[in-house]
Amino acid sequence: MEKGHRTRASAHSSTPSVRFLASALVAGTVLVISAARDEQPPQPSAAQAFSTAVRPAPSGTASAARPIVQPLPPSDPVRIRVPAIGVDAPMTRLGLDASGALRPPPADKPTLAGWYGDGTAPGSRGTAVTAGHVDTPAGPAVFQNLGALTKGDTIEISRADRRTAVFAVDAVEVYDKKKFPDEKVYGSSGLPELRVITCGGRYTKHTGYQGNVVVYATLKAVR
Repeated sequence: MEKGHRTRASAHSSTPSVRFLASALVAGTVLVISAARDEQPPQPSAAQAFSTAVRPAPSGTASAARPIVQPLPPSDPVRIRVPAIGVDAPMTRLGLDASGALRPPPADKPTLAGWYGDGTAPGSRGTAVTAGHVDTPAGPAVFQNLGALTKGDTIEISRADRRTAVFAVDAVEVYDKKKFPDEKVYGSSGLPELRVITCGGRYTKHTGYQGNVVVYATLKAVR
């Protein structure tokens, strides 16, 4: 898949429940936490965003440098590893609350990552969504350094079927919660893709984080 700014305009390409997740993120209800420190976690640089100079490949295709990998059948993820930032964490299934907002991982388990259990399983065809805290009142959390990832870094998801889905990072971007591009983030290209999301952007003690860091990645190998 070529790296370019992706426009995903068709609502039917997203799992319907994921639309609630988008609303939850825009409202800032997914990962609302209070930082224990004044320093800000790393934020993605402009160089890690999608290039507007490169047109994306058509849906369901890939570039010569990134051949299509056969999608896996659904299976729950059990662990996420991101070697570039030292993440090696267990995963838990996340659901929606009565208002349609995604329940975050427990705040008292800052090293736990979550995945949207009613959506696509990581490695299967479609867009899988994972989320975790950047920090909690106790200190740094699982995705504290997510904004430091760069294009080409790998994300490994171990699954219950004992297979590992290996994703390559296509881009890392940060969005204001009030302007969160839900179709771009959650829409499906027809390929097995992954999104990793945490809080980011401007932070104040009164309002918390004003944005979300989003990592876009595509399946590159299965082992």
